[in-house]
Amino acid sequence: MRPRIHPESRQVAFRDRAANALFLTRSTATSARTIEWEDGNTYPLIDVDISSASHPFYTGTSRVVDTAGRVERFERRYGRTAPARP
Repeated sequence: MRPRIHPESRQVAFRDRAANALFLTRSTATSARTIEWEDGNTYPLIDVDISSASHPFYTGTSRVVDTAGRVERFERRYGRTAPARP
């Protein structure tokens, strides 16, 4: 690797707001917010909307998020393209 062209990698805490879970991992992301971890050290804190703790693929749960009837509007506009199965 060429020197001085890569961003600095450091420990960063990520908080999943949907599941209220915390993860500590290495990242090049920066944040002005910090959090004190269990080990007594302070790390930058980055809030994320979804992670493996709340994503339906990893949790095994499924939910349909339909904001303002987008699915129905799509179906009205374009109709169903696949025939219904018996």
